[in-house]
Amino acid sequence: MTIRQYKNILPTLGNGTYIDESAVLVGDVTCAEDVSIWPLVAARGDVNYIKIGARTNIQDGTVLHVSRISVANPNGFPLIIGEDVTVGHKCMLHGCILGNRILVGMGAIIMDGVVVEDDVFIGAGTLVPPNKTLKSGFLYKGNPMQQARPLKESETLFLKQSALNYVTLKSEYIDGLKQ
Repeated sequence: MTIRQYKNILPTLGNGTYIDESAVLVGDVTCAEDVSIWPLVAARGDVNYIKIGARTNIQDGTVLHVSRISVANPNGFPLIIGEDVTVGHKCMLHGCILGNRILVGMGAIIMDGVVVEDDVFIGAGTLVPPNKTLKSGFLYKGNPMQQARPLKESETLFLKQSALNYVTLKSEYIDGLKQ
């Protein structure tokens, strides 16, 4: 794995975190326990910070980035990802806030200032424009995104299970590295 410092700040990794050797984490990136970062992920906490919650998985080819602090935006836009979040392959998350138990479908783009509440599905290929709020308990899809329908109970239960599946998988990878 490639862990790089930026302005004397190194990424921080919680217990049981798995970072693929082809992933790159730079600067102010904090991963809680049991996070998994898969091949070719780029997480760049240089002009603001990135926080990734427990049991969250960031899948192959995803880009995680932030927006800088400025006069117009005194806090900039950090990237904050909650617990038990599944981020599908080749997504782009930029300066947004994701709550807990969220599934971000493959190829989705979530832009600056977006807030995604807990228990949300974001469909594959969805574009979430800046400064939108995605309310809890719904499926969102489209370009630009639209609220499609309420989640079924089985889908809500799957949100947590998806994250747990990746905790199991990353533990298998870690055990394989020890052999």
